[in-house]
Order: sequence, then C-alpha cells, then structure tokens
Amino acid sequence: LQKILILLHVTMCVVVGKTLMILFPNAMKRYILKQGEKSRMNSNPKFSYENWGPTFFSFKYLLFVLKVKWKRLEDEAHEGLAAPNTPVVTSSGEVRHLFDFMQDNRPLILNFGSCT
Repeated sequence: LQKILILLHVTMCVVVGKTLMILFPNAMKRYILKQGEKSRMNSNPKFSYENWGPTFFSFKYLLFVLKVKWKRLEDEAHEGLAAPNTPVVTSSGEVRHLFDFMQDNRPLILNFGSCT
C-alpha cells in the first residue's frame, strides 16, 4: 500500500512539474536554479543548467525518485522495534549490510562522520 501511495504521489509531482516546465519554462528554470543553490549544484561553473535542468521531471527522473523512496521504506527505524539491516559501504568501497558487523551478543555501535 505504501509503495502504491508513493507511486501516485511521485507520478503526480512529475506530471505537474513537467506540465509547468512546458507552460512556464522560464519560471521553472528560475525555480530549479534556486533549488540548485540550496544544494550548491550551481557553484560548479562546468555544471550548467542546460546539462541537468531538462532532466527534471523526465521518465528517468520519475524512476530514480521512485527507486530512492521505495528503498527508504525498507530503511525506516522505529523506537522499540528491530533495526533495519540497511546496506552500508565500507571505507574500501565494499557494499555490506549492518548485521554483517554484529559479533555474538556484543552491541553494534555506529559512528557517523563526514569526509569533507
């Protein structure tokens, strides 16, 4: 049921977004560029709007957003329930799962950091 609701929501957003891009291309370009400022995508001079802007609200965009949102359904953690066995990437680039690192009855401690 959750996947169907996500499918309907994302599809509706993409249809509305694509329609607005067709009807009001300049306004949508300004809106998308403003969103790019928040993520600092615009700070790279070699990464122009013409390279990535038109991909918004495309069929590939729809599939990508659905894939991400459906994956996140599996990664939800709720207090008092078992933790999800989410995929993680080791420092060597290998994809593993959280439970792969558990040993006997020892607690598993996760430490999150930033490389920037």
